[in-house]
Amino acid sequence: MHRTTEQHGEAAGRNSAAAAPGAARQFAAGTAAALTLAVPVCLAQVAGAAAASGEGISTWSFATLWSKLAPQLAYGLQSALVLMAFALGLLIWQRRAQRHIAWLLALMPGWVVMVGLSPLSSWQTAIAVVLAPWLLWCAVHYLMRRTRRRDRRLHRLLLAQALLFPAALLLPVPASRVAGFALWWLGAQLLVTMGWHLWQLWQDMFLPTLEERYPRFDFVLSCVLIGFGALAVLSAWFLPGSGLAGILGPLSLLGLGLHRVREFARALTQAELAVLQGELRLQERIAELERHFDQVAEAKLEQVTERERKRIAADLHDDLGAKLLTIVHTSESDRISTLAREALEEMRLSVRGLTGKPVQLLDALGDWRAEVVSRLAQANILAEWKSPAEDIEHTFPARAYVQTTRILRESVSNIIKHSGATHCVISCSAQDGYFSVVIQDNGQGIPLELEGRLDKGHGMASMKARAKQMHGQCLVESGPGWGTVIRLTIPL
Repeated sequence: MHRTTEQHGEAAGRNSAAAAPGAARQFAAGTAAALTLAVPVCLAQVAGAAAASGEGISTWSFATLWSKLAPQLAYGLQSALVLMAFALGLLIWQRRAQRHIAWLLALMPGWVVMVGLSPLSSWQTAIAVVLAPWLLWCAVHYLMRRTRRRDRRLHRLLLAQALLFPAALLLPVPASRVAGFALWWLGAQLLVTMGWHLWQLWQDMFLPTLEERYPRFDFVLSCVLIGFGALAVLSAWFLPGSGLAGILGPLSLLGLGLHRVREFARALTQAELAVLQGELRLQERIAELERHFDQVAEAKLEQVTERERKRIAADLHDDLGAKLLTIVHTSESDRISTLAREALEEMRLSVRGLTGKPVQLLDALGDWRAEVVSRLAQANILAEWKSPAEDIEHTFPARAYVQTTRILRESVSNIIKHSGATHCVISCSAQDGYFSVVIQDNGQGIPLELEGRLDKGHGMASMKARAKQMHGQCLVESGPGWGTVIRLTIPL
Protein backbone atom coordinates (compact mmCIF):
# COMPACT_ATOMS: atom_id res chain seq x y z
CA MET A 1 0.00 0.00 0.00
CA HIS A 2 1.14 3.52 -0.67
CA ARG A 3 0.51 6.70 1.26
CA THR A 4 -1.21 9.85 -0.12
CA THR A 5 -1.32 13.21 1.70
CA GLU A 6 -4.50 14.77 0.24
CA GLN A 7 -2.98 18.19 0.84
CA HIS A 8 -5.16 19.78 -1.81
CA GLY A 9 -8.35 18.63 -0.11
CA GLU A 10 -7.17 19.74 3.32
CA ALA A 11 -6.19 23.18 2.01
CA ALA A 12 -9.59 23.55 0.34
CA GLY A 13 -11.25 22.48 3.57
CA ARG A 14 -9.44 25.21 5.48
CA ASN A 15 -10.44 27.81 2.90
CA SER A 16 -14.10 26.79 2.96
CA ALA A 17 -14.20 26.41 6.75
CA ALA A 18 -14.60 30.14 7.26
CA ALA A 19 -17.89 30.18 5.26
CA ALA A 20 -20.04 28.69 8.04
CA PRO A 21 -17.93 28.06 11.14
CA GLY A 22 -20.89 26.91 13.26
CA ALA A 23 -22.08 24.07 11.00
CA ALA A 24 -20.08 21.30 12.69
CA ARG A 25 -21.06 22.43 16.17
CA GLN A 26 -24.74 22.63 15.21
CA PHE A 27 -25.17 19.10 13.93
CA ALA A 28 -22.91 17.70 16.67
CA ALA A 29 -25.11 19.33 19.29
CA GLY A 30 -28.24 17.97 17.61
CA THR A 31 -26.91 14.42 17.50
CA ALA A 32 -25.72 14.56 21.11
CA ALA A 33 -29.16 15.80 22.15
CA ALA A 34 -30.80 12.90 20.31
CA LEU A 35 -28.54 10.40 22.08
CA THR A 36 -29.28 12.02 25.43
CA LEU A 37 -33.03 11.75 24.90
CA ALA A 38 -32.90 8.19 23.56
CA VAL A 39 -32.40 6.42 26.91
CA PRO A 40 -35.18 8.17 28.90
CA VAL A 41 -37.58 7.79 25.98
CA CYS A 42 -36.86 4.07 25.79
CA LEU A 43 -37.28 3.67 29.53
CA ALA A 44 -40.57 5.53 29.37
CA GLN A 45 -41.82 3.23 26.63
CA VAL A 46 -40.77 0.13 28.55
CA ALA A 47 -42.43 1.46 31.70
CA GLY A 48 -45.59 2.12 29.69
CA ALA A 49 -45.55 -1.43 28.36
CA ALA A 50 -45.09 -2.77 31.89
CA ALA A 51 -47.99 -0.70 33.18
CA ALA A 52 -50.21 -1.87 30.31
CA SER A 53 -49.48 -5.48 31.17
CA GLY A 54 -50.30 -4.87 34.82
CA GLU A 55 -46.76 -5.69 35.95
CA GLY A 56 -44.06 -3.51 37.44
CA ILE A 57 -40.55 -3.17 36.11
CA SER A 58 -39.21 -4.19 39.50
CA THR A 59 -40.81 -7.64 39.08
CA TRP A 60 -39.03 -8.31 35.78
CA SER A 61 -35.82 -10.28 35.57
CA PHE A 62 -32.80 -8.81 33.85
CA ALA A 63 -33.37 -10.99 30.79
CA THR A 64 -36.98 -9.82 30.54
CA LEU A 65 -35.98 -6.18 31.05
CA TRP A 66 -33.24 -6.47 28.44
CA SER A 67 -35.56 -8.15 25.94
CA LYS A 68 -37.95 -5.22 26.33
CA LEU A 69 -35.32 -2.47 26.45
CA ALA A 70 -32.91 -3.63 23.72
CA PRO A 71 -35.31 -3.15 20.78
CA GLN A 72 -36.23 0.30 22.05
CA LEU A 73 -32.56 1.30 22.41
CA ALA A 74 -31.79 -0.08 18.96
CA TYR A 75 -34.68 1.90 17.50
CA GLY A 76 -33.52 5.09 19.23
CA LEU A 77 -29.95 4.61 18.02
CA GLN A 78 -31.20 4.00 14.50
CA SER A 79 -33.07 7.31 14.68
CA ALA A 80 -29.88 9.00 15.83
CA LEU A 81 -28.05 7.36 12.91
CA VAL A 82 -30.54 8.86 10.48
CA LEU A 83 -30.03 12.27 12.06
CA MET A 84 -26.25 11.89 11.92
CA ALA A 85 -26.41 10.78 8.28
CA PHE A 86 -28.48 13.84 7.42
CA ALA A 87 -26.04 16.11 9.26
CA LEU A 88 -23.01 14.53 7.57
CA GLY A 89 -24.75 14.96 4.23
CA LEU A 90 -25.10 18.68 4.93
CA LEU A 91 -21.44 18.85 5.89
CA ILE A 92 -20.36 17.14 2.66
CA TRP A 93 -22.64 19.40 0.63
CA GLN A 94 -21.18 22.54 2.22
CA ARG A 95 -17.60 21.25 2.40
CA ARG A 96 -16.72 19.43 -0.79
CA ALA A 97 -13.23 18.80 0.60
CA GLN A 98 -14.82 16.51 3.22
CA ARG A 99 -16.41 14.24 0.60
CA HIS A 100 -14.44 11.22 1.85
CA ILE A 101 -16.91 11.20 4.79
CA ALA A 102 -19.45 9.94 2.24
CA TRP A 103 -18.18 6.40 2.93
CA LEU A 104 -19.20 6.74 6.58
CA LEU A 105 -22.43 8.43 5.53
CA ALA A 106 -23.33 5.45 3.31
CA LEU A 107 -22.78 3.04 6.21
CA MET A 108 -25.40 4.69 8.43
CA PRO A 109 -28.56 4.30 6.31
CA GLY A 110 -27.22 0.94 5.13
CA TRP A 111 -27.08 -0.26 8.72
CA VAL A 112 -30.62 1.00 9.36
CA VAL A 113 -31.86 -0.92 6.31
CA MET A 114 -30.01 -4.09 7.36
CA VAL A 115 -31.46 -3.99 10.88
CA GLY A 116 -34.90 -3.13 9.52
CA LEU A 117 -34.93 -6.35 7.49
CA SER A 118 -35.02 -8.51 10.65
CA PRO A 119 -36.59 -11.01 11.08
CA LEU A 120 -35.46 -12.19 7.68
CA SER A 121 -37.79 -13.66 5.12
CA SER A 122 -36.44 -15.21 1.95
CA TRP A 123 -36.50 -12.03 -0.11
CA GLN A 124 -35.22 -9.97 2.84
CA THR A 125 -32.35 -12.41 3.18
CA ALA A 126 -31.51 -11.91 -0.48
CA ILE A 127 -31.50 -8.13 -0.03
CA ALA A 128 -29.21 -8.47 3.01
CA VAL A 129 -26.80 -10.70 1.08
CA VAL A 130 -26.68 -8.14 -1.75
CA LEU A 131 -26.30 -5.15 0.60
CA ALA A 132 -23.74 -6.57 3.06
CA PRO A 133 -20.65 -6.62 0.75
CA TRP A 134 -21.36 -3.05 -0.32
CA LEU A 135 -21.45 -1.96 3.32
CA LEU A 136 -18.12 -3.73 3.86
CA TRP A 137 -16.75 -1.90 0.81
CA CYS A 138 -17.81 1.44 2.32
CA ALA A 139 -16.38 0.55 5.75
CA VAL A 140 -12.99 -0.48 4.35
CA HIS A 141 -12.78 2.63 2.20
CA TYR A 142 -13.62 4.94 5.10
CA LEU A 143 -11.11 3.35 7.47
CA MET A 144 -8.37 3.51 4.84
CA ARG A 145 -9.15 7.10 3.88
CA ARG A 146 -9.16 8.03 7.57
CA THR A 147 -5.48 7.10 7.73
CA ARG A 148 -4.82 8.73 4.33
CA ARG A 149 -4.01 5.42 2.64
CA ARG A 150 -5.25 3.88 -0.57
CA ASP A 151 -4.88 0.54 -2.33
CA ARG A 152 -6.38 0.35 -5.80
CA ARG A 153 -5.95 -3.40 -6.00
CA LEU A 154 -7.89 -3.92 -2.78
CA HIS A 155 -10.49 -1.49 -4.09
CA ARG A 156 -10.98 -3.63 -7.20
CA LEU A 157 -11.17 -6.85 -5.19
CA LEU A 158 -13.84 -5.47 -2.86
CA LEU A 159 -15.78 -4.11 -5.79
CA ALA A 160 -15.61 -7.49 -7.54
CA GLN A 161 -16.74 -9.20 -4.33
CA ALA A 162 -19.72 -6.85 -4.03
CA LEU A 163 -20.69 -7.53 -7.63
CA LEU A 164 -20.18 -11.31 -7.54
CA PHE A 165 -21.39 -12.11 -4.02
CA PRO A 166 -25.12 -12.02 -4.95
CA ALA A 167 -24.37 -14.84 -7.44
CA ALA A 168 -24.18 -17.15 -4.42
CA LEU A 169 -27.95 -16.85 -4.18
CA LEU A 170 -28.20 -18.77 -7.47
CA LEU A 171 -26.51 -21.80 -5.94
CA PRO A 172 -28.71 -24.72 -4.86
CA VAL A 173 -28.20 -23.71 -1.23
CA PRO A 174 -30.78 -22.20 1.15
CA ALA A 175 -30.57 -18.40 1.36
CA SER A 176 -30.19 -18.64 5.14
CA ARG A 177 -26.93 -20.57 4.71
CA VAL A 178 -25.66 -17.98 2.24
CA ALA A 179 -26.57 -15.26 4.75
CA GLY A 180 -24.76 -17.12 7.54
CA PHE A 181 -21.65 -17.52 5.40
CA ALA A 182 -21.81 -13.83 4.46
CA LEU A 183 -22.04 -12.91 8.15
CA TRP A 184 -18.89 -14.84 9.01
CA TRP A 185 -16.91 -14.10 5.85
CA LEU A 186 -17.63 -10.39 5.62
CA GLY A 187 -17.42 -9.98 9.41
CA ALA A 188 -13.94 -11.52 9.40
CA GLN A 189 -12.84 -9.09 6.68
CA LEU A 190 -14.24 -6.20 8.71
CA LEU A 191 -12.39 -7.31 11.86
CA VAL A 192 -9.11 -7.57 9.93
CA THR A 193 -9.65 -4.09 8.51
CA MET A 194 -10.39 -2.69 11.97
CA GLY A 195 -7.21 -4.22 13.38
CA TRP A 196 -5.15 -2.92 10.46
CA HIS A 197 -6.69 0.54 10.92
CA LEU A 198 -5.76 0.70 14.61
CA TRP A 199 -2.24 -0.52 13.79
CA GLN A 200 -1.80 2.29 11.28
CA LEU A 201 -3.02 4.85 13.82
CA TRP A 202 -0.54 3.42 16.35
CA GLN A 203 2.30 3.91 13.87
CA ASP A 204 1.11 7.43 13.09
CA MET A 205 1.56 8.38 16.76
CA PHE A 206 5.34 8.01 16.35
CA LEU A 207 5.91 9.94 13.13
CA PRO A 208 9.01 12.23 13.09
CA THR A 209 7.28 15.62 13.12
CA LEU A 210 4.76 16.76 15.70
CA GLU A 211 2.38 18.02 13.02
CA GLU A 212 2.12 14.56 11.42
CA ARG A 213 1.68 12.60 14.65
CA TYR A 214 -1.73 11.22 15.50
CA PRO A 215 -2.87 12.49 18.94
CA ARG A 216 -2.81 9.90 21.72
CA PHE A 217 -6.25 10.85 22.99
CA ASP A 218 -7.69 10.39 19.51
CA PHE A 219 -6.03 6.99 19.31
CA VAL A 220 -7.61 5.85 22.58
CA LEU A 221 -10.97 7.17 21.44
CA SER A 222 -10.61 5.37 18.10
CA CYS A 223 -9.81 2.13 19.92
CA VAL A 224 -13.02 2.45 21.94
CA LEU A 225 -15.18 3.26 18.92
CA ILE A 226 -13.63 0.59 16.68
CA GLY A 227 -13.92 -1.80 19.64
CA PHE A 228 -17.69 -1.22 19.72
CA GLY A 229 -17.82 -2.22 16.06
CA ALA A 230 -15.72 -5.33 16.69
CA LEU A 231 -17.98 -6.33 19.60
CA ALA A 232 -20.99 -5.84 17.35
CA VAL A 233 -19.52 -8.34 14.86
CA LEU A 234 -18.63 -10.83 17.61
CA SER A 235 -22.08 -10.56 19.20
CA ALA A 236 -23.67 -11.16 15.78
CA TRP A 237 -21.55 -14.31 15.51
CA PHE A 238 -21.93 -15.78 18.97
CA LEU A 239 -24.98 -14.01 20.49
CA PRO A 240 -27.27 -13.50 17.53
CA GLY A 241 -30.45 -13.19 19.58
CA SER A 242 -29.11 -10.87 22.32
CA GLY A 243 -29.70 -7.62 20.46
CA LEU A 244 -26.18 -6.39 21.31
CA ALA A 245 -25.23 -6.04 17.65
CA GLY A 246 -28.18 -3.70 17.10
CA ILE A 247 -26.88 -1.45 19.90
CA LEU A 248 -23.09 -1.68 19.60
CA GLY A 249 -23.07 -1.21 15.82
CA PRO A 250 -24.95 2.12 15.86
CA LEU A 251 -22.89 3.26 18.85
CA SER A 252 -19.71 2.64 16.86
CA LEU A 253 -21.02 4.49 13.79
CA LEU A 254 -22.36 7.39 15.86
CA GLY A 255 -19.09 7.64 17.74
CA LEU A 256 -17.10 7.66 14.51
CA GLY A 257 -19.38 10.37 13.15
CA LEU A 258 -19.05 12.53 16.24
CA HIS A 259 -15.31 11.90 16.31
CA ARG A 260 -15.11 13.06 12.71
CA VAL A 261 -17.07 16.17 13.65
CA ARG A 262 -14.62 16.79 16.49
CA GLU A 263 -11.67 16.46 14.11
CA PHE A 264 -13.34 18.83 11.68
CA ALA A 265 -14.01 21.38 14.43
CA ARG A 266 -10.36 21.11 15.53
CA ALA A 267 -9.19 21.59 11.93
CA LEU A 268 -11.49 24.60 11.70
CA THR A 269 -9.97 26.10 14.84
CA GLN A 270 -6.46 25.44 13.55
CA ALA A 271 -7.39 27.02 10.21
CA GLU A 272 -8.73 30.12 11.97
CA LEU A 273 -5.54 30.28 14.05
CA ALA A 274 -3.44 29.86 10.91
CA VAL A 275 -5.37 32.66 9.22
CA LEU A 276 -4.81 34.89 12.25
CA GLN A 277 -1.10 34.06 12.33
CA GLY A 278 -0.93 34.69 8.59
CA GLU A 279 -2.53 38.09 9.05
CA LEU A 280 -0.03 38.92 11.80
CA ARG A 281 2.87 37.81 9.59
CA LEU A 282 1.42 39.85 6.74
CA GLN A 283 1.19 42.91 8.96
CA GLU A 284 4.77 42.39 10.11
CA ARG A 285 5.87 41.99 6.50
CA ILE A 286 4.01 45.15 5.50
CA ALA A 287 5.60 47.04 8.39
CA GLU A 288 9.01 45.70 7.37
CA LEU A 289 8.43 46.76 3.76
CA GLU A 290 7.31 50.19 4.94
CA ARG A 291 10.46 50.54 7.03
CA HIS A 292 12.56 49.40 4.09
CA PHE A 293 10.76 51.84 1.80
CA ASP A 294 11.33 54.66 4.29
CA GLN A 295 15.02 53.76 4.50
CA VAL A 296 15.32 53.68 0.72
CA ALA A 297 13.46 56.98 0.46
CA GLU A 298 15.68 58.55 3.13
CA ALA A 299 18.80 57.24 1.41
CA LYS A 300 17.57 58.58 -1.92
CA LEU A 301 16.72 61.92 -0.34
CA GLU A 302 20.14 62.02 1.30
CA GLN A 303 21.79 61.32 -2.05
CA VAL A 304 19.83 64.09 -3.74
CA THR A 305 20.50 66.46 -0.84
CA GLU A 306 24.20 65.63 -0.84
CA ARG A 307 24.40 66.18 -4.59
CA GLU A 308 22.62 69.53 -4.25
CA ARG A 309 24.91 70.56 -1.41
CA LYS A 310 27.96 69.82 -3.51
CA ARG A 311 26.51 71.82 -6.39
CA ILE A 312 25.78 74.82 -4.15
CA ALA A 313 29.22 74.55 -2.54
CA ALA A 314 30.87 74.45 -5.95
CA ASP A 315 28.91 77.51 -7.07
CA LEU A 316 29.84 79.40 -3.91
CA HIS A 317 33.50 78.47 -4.20
CA ASP A 318 33.87 79.14 -7.91
CA ASP A 319 31.72 82.26 -8.18
CA LEU A 320 31.22 84.09 -4.90
CA GLY A 321 34.52 82.94 -3.41
CA ALA A 322 36.49 84.16 -6.41
CA LYS A 323 34.81 87.56 -6.29
CA LEU A 324 35.38 87.98 -2.54
CA LEU A 325 39.02 86.99 -2.95
CA THR A 326 39.38 89.59 -5.70
CA ILE A 327 37.91 92.27 -3.40
CA VAL A 328 40.29 91.31 -0.59
CA HIS A 329 43.37 91.76 -2.81
CA THR A 330 42.27 94.74 -4.90
CA SER A 331 40.28 96.93 -2.53
CA GLU A 332 42.01 100.14 -1.41
CA SER A 333 39.75 100.41 1.65
CA ASP A 334 40.92 98.49 4.68
CA ARG A 335 37.36 98.22 6.01
CA ILE A 336 36.04 96.79 2.77
CA SER A 337 38.98 94.40 2.59
CA THR A 338 38.39 93.26 6.18
CA LEU A 339 34.67 92.70 5.60
CA ALA A 340 35.41 90.82 2.40
CA ARG A 341 37.92 88.63 4.23
CA GLU A 342 35.36 87.87 6.97
CA ALA A 343 32.71 87.08 4.36
CA LEU A 344 35.20 84.82 2.59
CA GLU A 345 35.89 82.94 5.83
CA GLU A 346 32.17 82.53 6.47
CA MET A 347 31.65 81.28 2.95
CA ARG A 348 34.47 78.76 3.32
CA LEU A 349 32.97 77.59 6.60
CA SER A 350 29.57 77.16 4.91
CA VAL A 351 31.14 75.21 2.07
CA ARG A 352 32.90 72.98 4.58
CA GLY A 353 29.58 72.31 6.29
CA LEU A 354 28.03 71.36 2.97
CA THR A 355 30.71 69.06 1.65
CA GLY A 356 33.25 68.56 4.43
CA LYS A 357 34.18 65.27 6.09
CA PRO A 358 33.87 64.56 9.83
CA VAL A 359 36.43 66.38 11.97
CA GLN A 360 38.42 64.87 14.82
CA LEU A 361 37.37 66.53 18.07
CA LEU A 362 41.00 67.26 19.02
CA ASP A 363 41.53 69.04 15.68
CA ALA A 364 38.30 70.99 16.16
CA LEU A 365 39.40 72.04 19.66
CA GLY A 366 42.68 73.27 18.23
CA ASP A 367 40.92 75.36 15.55
CA TRP A 368 38.46 76.84 18.04
CA ARG A 369 41.18 77.63 20.58
CA ALA A 370 43.34 79.41 18.03
CA GLU A 371 40.46 81.53 16.73
CA VAL A 372 38.88 82.37 20.11
CA VAL A 373 42.13 83.22 21.89
CA SER A 374 43.30 85.33 18.92
CA ARG A 375 40.09 87.35 18.68
CA LEU A 376 39.91 87.97 22.43
CA ALA A 377 43.57 88.99 22.53
CA GLN A 378 42.98 91.52 19.73
CA ALA A 379 40.24 93.02 21.93
CA ASN A 380 42.62 93.17 24.95
CA ILE A 381 40.70 90.42 26.80
CA LEU A 382 42.71 87.80 28.62
CA ALA A 383 41.56 84.37 27.44
CA GLU A 384 41.96 81.22 29.50
CA TRP A 385 41.29 78.02 27.51
CA LYS A 386 40.72 74.73 29.35
CA SER A 387 40.68 71.57 27.24
CA PRO A 388 40.01 67.99 28.43
CA ALA A 389 43.08 66.41 29.98
CA GLU A 390 42.52 62.97 28.49
CA ASP A 391 42.86 62.00 24.86
CA ILE A 392 39.63 62.22 22.92
CA GLU A 393 38.94 60.00 19.93
CA HIS A 394 35.50 61.31 19.05
CA THR A 395 34.68 62.90 15.71
CA PHE A 396 32.40 65.78 14.82
CA PRO A 397 30.18 65.71 11.72
CA ALA A 398 30.92 68.56 9.36
CA ARG A 399 27.56 70.24 10.04
CA ALA A 400 28.03 69.99 13.82
CA TYR A 401 31.52 71.45 13.49
CA VAL A 402 30.20 74.41 11.49
CA GLN A 403 27.28 75.05 13.85
CA THR A 404 29.51 74.89 16.94
CA THR A 405 32.04 77.21 15.30
CA ARG A 406 29.32 79.77 14.61
CA ILE A 407 27.99 79.54 18.18
CA LEU A 408 31.51 80.18 19.52
CA ARG A 409 32.01 83.08 17.11
CA GLU A 410 28.71 84.66 18.13
CA SER A 411 29.57 84.23 21.82
CA VAL A 412 33.00 85.83 21.36
CA SER A 413 31.49 88.67 19.34
CA ASN A 414 29.00 89.40 22.16
CA ILE A 415 31.82 89.42 24.73
CA ILE A 416 33.89 91.82 22.64
CA LYS A 417 31.03 94.16 21.72
CA HIS A 418 28.77 94.21 24.78
CA SER A 419 30.33 92.76 27.94
CA GLY A 420 33.19 95.14 28.74
CA ALA A 421 35.02 92.12 30.15
CA THR A 422 38.76 91.88 30.74
CA HIS A 423 38.94 88.15 31.37
CA CYS A 424 37.20 85.16 29.80
CA VAL A 425 37.41 81.45 30.66
CA ILE A 426 36.49 78.81 28.08
CA SER A 427 36.15 75.29 29.50
CA CYS A 428 35.66 72.25 27.23
CA SER A 429 34.81 68.72 28.34
CA ALA A 430 33.69 65.45 26.78
CA GLN A 431 32.06 62.79 28.95
CA ASP A 432 29.03 60.49 29.06
CA GLY A 433 28.52 60.90 25.32
CA TYR A 434 28.21 64.70 25.43
CA PHE A 435 30.51 67.56 24.49
CA SER A 436 30.20 70.70 26.62
CA VAL A 437 31.61 74.21 26.30
CA VAL A 438 31.24 76.78 29.10
CA ILE A 439 32.17 80.41 28.29
CA GLN A 440 32.32 82.73 31.30
CA ASP A 441 33.39 86.39 31.34
CA ASN A 442 33.78 88.98 34.09
CA GLY A 443 31.91 91.67 32.26
CA GLN A 444 28.99 93.83 33.26
CA GLY A 445 26.42 91.20 32.44
CA ILE A 446 23.15 91.74 30.66
CA PRO A 447 21.19 94.84 31.81
CA LEU A 448 17.98 94.39 33.83
CA GLU A 449 15.86 95.87 31.07
CA LEU A 450 16.89 92.97 28.82
CA GLU A 451 16.34 90.29 31.48
CA GLY A 452 13.66 87.87 30.34
CA ARG A 453 14.31 88.90 26.73
CA LEU A 454 17.70 87.35 26.22
CA ASP A 455 16.57 85.48 23.11
CA LYS A 456 15.70 88.72 21.34
CA GLY A 457 19.14 90.24 21.26
CA HIS A 458 22.83 89.60 20.81
CA GLY A 459 22.20 86.68 18.38
CA MET A 460 21.25 84.39 21.26
CA ALA A 461 18.15 83.09 19.49
CA SER A 462 20.28 81.89 16.59
CA MET A 463 22.74 80.28 19.01
CA LYS A 464 19.97 78.30 20.69
CA ALA A 465 18.46 77.36 17.33
CA ARG A 466 21.79 76.03 16.11
CA ALA A 467 22.22 73.98 19.31
CA LYS A 468 18.72 72.57 18.90
CA GLN A 469 19.52 71.51 15.34
CA MET A 470 22.33 69.39 16.80
CA HIS A 471 19.91 67.91 19.40
CA GLY A 472 21.68 69.87 22.12
CA GLN A 473 21.00 72.99 24.14
CA CYS A 474 22.51 76.41 24.72
CA LEU A 475 21.82 78.06 28.08
CA VAL A 476 22.60 81.68 28.97
CA GLU A 477 23.04 82.81 32.59
CA SER A 478 23.68 86.46 33.37
CA GLY A 479 23.16 89.18 35.91
CA PRO A 480 24.28 92.77 36.34
CA GLY A 481 27.75 92.94 37.83
CA TRP A 482 28.76 89.28 37.69
CA GLY A 483 29.21 88.63 33.99
CA THR A 484 27.65 86.14 31.62
CA VAL A 485 27.88 82.35 31.38
CA ILE A 486 27.05 80.47 28.17
CA ARG A 487 26.69 76.68 28.43
CA LEU A 488 26.63 74.68 25.20
CA THR A 489 25.94 70.94 25.41
CA ILE A 490 25.64 68.70 22.35
CA PRO A 491 25.68 64.90 21.93
CA LEU A 492 28.75 63.30 20.40
